Amino acid sequence: MALRGDPIKSEGRFKSEPEGHKYASDLIEQIVNLNKGKYLDNEIQNSSPSNFCIGAAGYPEKHFESPNPENDIKYLKQKVDLGAEYIITQLFYDNRTYFDFVDRCRAAGINVPIIPGLKPISSKSQLNIIPHYFHVNLPNKLSSAIENANSLTEVQQIGVNWTIQQAEQLITGGAPAIHLYTMGKSENVKKIAQAIF
Repeated sequence: MALRGDPIKSEGRFKSEPEGHKYASDLIEQIVNLNKGKYLDNEIQNSSPSNFCIGAAGYPEKHFESPNPENDIKYLKQKVDLGAEYIITQLFYDNRTYFDFVDRCRAAGINVPIIPGLKPISSKSQLNIIPHYFHVNLPNKLSSAIENANSLTEVQQIGVNWTIQQAEQLITGGAPAIHLYTMGKSENVKKIAQAIF
């Protein structure tokens, strides 16, 4: 997965290292060169080509730094044209968001597999954290169910059930695979994987 990386929290915006990569597309170019046996250190003799399969991140609700969805798709296509062979999406909670994103990608000429990324909500505090940190929307039905839950166990079960339903609908709708974000909560993800695979 060729990811630019997150900014240091105290700085707010991503800042690359001196002579480092400013964008994920720069990293993709470097990996493509590695696959051709071209290393950054030109003094390496008899360098062997690597054999990396390259993935890129996609944002169904657009990257928060992008001015609009069209601009976001333009740069995603650039990553694919440079050599990204698949896309894993940022997490989302409304499957229409994913299917609309896939349609926009296909219309822009992006034809690589687009794998939906899912993360079950596991605490009430995530109702505020997830939209703020990941810049995604939570459907009212999901947020209301979690707000009305009477225990952490109930919240976690709501999150698991929601993600299972999402995954089943996505697979039925043609998603090539499902990527589950654990973020340190592997037990919930294990329940989801057991239910859908």
